[in-house]
Amino acid sequence: MKTLVIKVGGAFMQADDLALALLHTIKKLQEEVCVVLVHGGGPMVEELLAALNLTSVKVKGLRVTPEEQMPYIAGALAGTANKQLCGLALKAGLNPVGLSLADGKMCIGNVLNPELGRVGSVVAGDPMLLQLLVSNEMLPIISSIGADQNGQLLNINADQAATVIAQLLKAELILLSDVPGVLDADHSLLEKLDHDQINELIENGVIRDGMIVKVQAALIAAQSLGRSVTIASWKSTNELLGFLHNEPVGTKISPALSASQHLK
Repeated sequence: MKTLVIKVGGAFMQADDLALALLHTIKKLQEEVCVVLVHGGGPMVEELLAALNLTSVKVKGLRVTPEEQMPYIAGALAGTANKQLCGLALKAGLNPVGLSLADGKMCIGNVLNPELGRVGSVVAGDPMLLQLLVSNEMLPIISSIGADQNGQLLNINADQAATVIAQLLKAELILLSDVPGVLDADHSLLEKLDHDQINELIENGVIRDGMIVKVQAALIAAQSLGRSVTIASWKSTNELLGFLHNEPVGTKISPALSASQHLK
């Protein structure tokens, strides 16, 4: 049975009606594929830190995570955000299991750069726990909190977390955003893009602002997985059912070909 890893984050985490609609769609998807949900939750972290009068700084899209802030960030992501999604999943008739990247040693974390504090990266670990859960029709809901081999908690970029989970399970990956995919200059959806096309669209100002970050994350993920990664919308969740019938869903970002593949 195919496995599909779906990554959500940002504004989605604070839109209960849309989150519930996605979870109803996931219930339908589970009839034919195994599904794993990976989430971030930046806005929730921002709100909590602001309420505690703590400053939040980002460097190249990564939230600097001082050691003293890690308990609050872990609480917001692995606690509040994760359990809210689990509650909505129950409401949608699913059987959720709330997890972090450290559970079952599914991912092994390392500090990315000491200057960023407890910001980490992860590599694939043991797939057994997730395989057990999805084979029993449960829905793993995984927060982007990981740990290193010494048990030190780490704040992981959710796109990278979802990519590693997809690697672990040899799964398809969909990065859900608040847009239907990548649009051309006439605001029409582009169904497929590769590395060169993306660079050209960025240079011409067609892909700009936050979408640059999204397509670059998808391109890195596609390269890492060796297969296409989809950017789609969490606002039109029923369209995700097209995945079951190989219908176009959002924009597929293709990995760049290696030198040996170019020669074939």
